[in-house]
Amino acid sequence: MSKTLAWSIFTLGVLHLVFGVVRFKVPLSEAVVEGFIGRFAASDARRTAFWFLMVSPFLMLTGHLAVNAVSQGNLEVLRLIGYYLLAGSLVGVAAFPVSPLWAPLLLAPLLIAAGHGLLR
Repeated sequence: MSKTLAWSIFTLGVLHLVFGVVRFKVPLSEAVVEGFIGRFAASDARRTAFWFLMVSPFLMLTGHLAVNAVSQGNLEVLRLIGYYLLAGSLVGVAAFPVSPLWAPLLLAPLLIAAGHGLLR
């Protein structure tokens, strides 16, 4: 279960990336056509696309760290990831109640429980 939870964070990062590319196809392609460098400040849509996509690698990295923690039996790191995910998700859900931020909010307590050795 713990390894599945850890991989689910990585999967969220991949889904975030795929959704972002599909959702922001037009502003991303416009920035690329214009030369990419320095082209994301031109509009709110481009800024949103950029920051939305920048979250993806950090979710994937966090997922990999969680997978590694599970593999090494490092429950402290797994628990810490859960607490950080919980805090970030609570802020995100409070700011944007109608959003996909509920997914990490649901994962966070499970990671915390796994980090306390309550889930295997």
